[in-house]
Amino acid sequence: MRSMLFLSCAIICGYIYQCPPFRLSYQGLGEPLCFAAFGPFATSAFYLLQGSASVMTYFPLSGTVLSASILVGFTTSLILFCSHFHQVEGDKEVGKMSPLVRLGTNRGAEVVQVVVLMLYALLFTFGLSKALPLTCILLCTLTLPMGNLVVRFVQENHKDKSKIFMAKYFCVRLHALFGTALAFGMVLARVVNTTFTSRPILS
Repeated sequence: MRSMLFLSCAIICGYIYQCPPFRLSYQGLGEPLCFAAFGPFATSAFYLLQGSASVMTYFPLSGTVLSASILVGFTTSLILFCSHFHQVEGDKEVGKMSPLVRLGTNRGAEVVQVVVLMLYALLFTFGLSKALPLTCILLCTLTLPMGNLVVRFVQENHKDKSKIFMAKYFCVRLHALFGTALAFGMVLARVVNTTFTSRPILS
């Protein structure tokens, strides 16, 4: 039941983002909705679905799951944010007040840098607080060059429409690499039987 509730919330976020009468994407609210939908809601839902039917009701929602879902939400929202760079003029014409229309590409490039820094800052914070195992921190740290590439590419090309459209694809690579490292880190922590213990926050 809880998993379906989370999935329903994720679907609702997607609906009010794009569909009438809401279309909150036109108000520049796509990124928060994307974060919630693909981060805490969807990630938690699919985690809960890993339990068998007999134990699903009692499957705990731990700090580890919440921490991982926040990181996934960040990388997913970054893809959406960077997809606006080459659409600023088109968005203005149709009255879509995307974040890049409101901020401009200069400040948008600064936002990308801040978001990537926050992604890794949160990663280390979750590691130090033992919400995530050390293996996740070590493996996700290996994606730093990809994160740096995203920041550098956006800073250097945010005014060049012929190049900046590639930013979203670099973000997709970061999302895929970071997510894979995060998942593999959790599996590895279990395989090597570390002292890491996930603590339930909602059971």
